[in-house]
Amino acid sequence: MSGVVYFDCPSGASGDMILGALVDAGVPLDAIREQLTTLPLHGWTIAAREVKRGPFRATKVDVHVDHAHHHHHPHRTLGEVLAILRAGALDPAARAAAERVFTRLADAEARAHGESRESVHFHDVGAVDAIVDVAGAAVGLRLLGAGSVGASPLPVGGGFVDGPHGRIPVPAPGTAELLRGWPVVDTGVRSELVTPTGAAILTTLATSGPMPAMTVTAIGYGAGTRDPADRANILRCFVGEEPDEHSRRARIHSAPEAQGGLVGAPRTPHDDEVEVIVQAETTIDDMSPQLYEPLMERLLAAGALDVFLTPVIMKRSRPGVVVTVLCPPSRVDDLASALFQETSTIGVRWSTRQRRRLAREIVTLATAYGPIPFKVSRLDGRVVTVTPEFADVVRVAREKGLPVKDVLERVRADGRSIF
Repeated sequence: MSGVVYFDCPSGASGDMILGALVDAGVPLDAIREQLTTLPLHGWTIAAREVKRGPFRATKVDVHVDHAHHHHHPHRTLGEVLAILRAGALDPAARAAAERVFTRLADAEARAHGESRESVHFHDVGAVDAIVDVAGAAVGLRLLGAGSVGASPLPVGGGFVDGPHGRIPVPAPGTAELLRGWPVVDTGVRSELVTPTGAAILTTLATSGPMPAMTVTAIGYGAGTRDPADRANILRCFVGEEPDEHSRRARIHSAPEAQGGLVGAPRTPHDDEVEVIVQAETTIDDMSPQLYEPLMERLLAAGALDVFLTPVIMKRSRPGVVVTVLCPPSRVDDLASALFQETSTIGVRWSTRQRRRLAREIVTLATAYGPIPFKVSRLDGRVVTVTPEFADVVRVAREKGLPVKDVLERVRADGRSIF
């Protein structure tokens, strides 16, 4: 995916504001709801409505929870929340993103309250709200095709709020932990501007910094619950494409042909010229192996072209890992920041490389299991690889109740038969 999404947060961020901005930017609420209703959660509904915040129109997403339905489940642990996410039929990438958000949220609460990750409880009905907000945001970003997600500095707010732990300062301790390493500003507002859910979503799935270069295709406005007189309580979501990608993306809008045929007509791309990329590296010998998976996901979401790990033996005969990131030159600063935030390293090195890659495009082919996106690569105009998108293969296998390897084999054969 090459889509770019950027969240501008002048009035703060919350889960419902993020969802509202995504829906306002064009993500169908029905498509989000369709995936969320597969989760084993009951007694909730989600709706969107147009509101005014100050002089601006925005979309307010409301999650309504039946309190009586949930009085038997006052608390949920991280393990219970992850089990709920894994029991549904969410897009695999969206599910993984939601799991990362809740794990980061649990870690922040654990640090704030001196507990372990496993012992943290997500309190009361808010856990249902949070699951819907987090999973909905992850699904929405996936539906937008967000290959790169960024966000502005966050206003911290001030004053005090009443919560399950009594009267606490703003930002709440858990929120403050989530904002470690993230640029923040004090706008003078004495109220809670960033909720724990909003902070968890943005600091996990986005990279901080100024708005990247993009061709803007949509702008969405998400509304907060409050409507103060002195400011417009909104969050803006810019959706677009990287300028170099905008002219290269395949646009396939035709109706599907007969079974086994091509959906639409692929363009005929030219071989790419030799291009310059950056290879950034850092070497680590003191980090838990569990942290490499979320690190790689964060780097790829922040615009890395590829990420790989290489085992090495370091000084004093310590086993270590070299984290290598390939990226466009424009993404070096953001990716270096992600490495500093997500790992124990204190230094990142990089150098330029040249590469030539095959011309490629994404085309949707009609297969035995329905339309599936394929990556088709050409050399001098001749097709040399036809590869199905693996996430879509996994989705189809789950929907059909079939082994992934069987679906992959059949889909590959269908793709090869066309080309």
